[in-house]
Amino acid sequence: MSFVNTNQVIANMIEAGEAKAKLSVKDLVIRGMLAGALLGFGTTLAFTAEIQSGLGVFGALLFPACFVLVILLGLELVTGNFALIPLGVLEKKATISQMLSNWFWVIVGHLIGAGFYAFLYVIAITQLGHVTDHAMITKIMAVAEAKTIGYQNLGNDGLVVVFVKAMLCNWMVTLGAVMAMTSTATLGKIVAMWLPILIFFAQGFEHAVVNMFVIPAGMMLGADVTVADWWLWNQLPVLFGNLVSGVVCTGLALYVTHRNVKKQNVVLVSKKEDVIAGT
Repeated sequence: MSFVNTNQVIANMIEAGEAKAKLSVKDLVIRGMLAGALLGFGTTLAFTAEIQSGLGVFGALLFPACFVLVILLGLELVTGNFALIPLGVLEKKATISQMLSNWFWVIVGHLIGAGFYAFLYVIAITQLGHVTDHAMITKIMAVAEAKTIGYQNLGNDGLVVVFVKAMLCNWMVTLGAVMAMTSTATLGKIVAMWLPILIFFAQGFEHAVVNMFVIPAGMMLGADVTVADWWLWNQLPVLFGNLVSGVVCTGLALYVTHRNVKKQNVVLVSKKEDVIAGT
């Protein structure tokens, strides 16, 4: 009985998009900071599980825990907002400037929060520079280099690949945000949103906020990556890829089909009322 009808989910998406678009800059930055840090926690948890088990899928099974915390606490995740706020704009309940402001300030918050967690985690894992051979150090450095230099080595093809992997990622991440609206029960929300996040992380797709942690952390640990490498070969194309799939593959796709169904139902009800009234 806790299941929410899909048409109502779309209405909830529009309402959420409107509410997010109207948050203050202070709230956007703070909630973005917390979300960025929590995704960092989830990433190191996943890497720890992978190192201990030798199987990446175990890390993928655990990573969604951080996403659950972000959603249940009502924090701001720009990748999810890519799907939600445009619907508020389409329904004229939010403006384009409000949407862009949300995205900008939430990204600023993510960079601060993810970077802060990276700084603290590097201190913890290296014991303030006294440990250099920890398996996690090697893992994070390797991931940071693969996410930047790895694409750079492919030339222009690398930009296409990272953009496509970002699209595939946020198709699932935005579905995770939407699936949380398919239940009114906390346990139902957790299970529903866990599935798409597991799917994206297990396949190594590119998530902008995760990368705001793992690449700077790798650089702090000594990875052969520059700030220019980070932004040109990963962060910018990943943000754009996440944006495209969030808007098109989840937000607009669900909105168009279920909005049409809703309009058809309104017409049918209107005709039924006319028949009853004898008109």
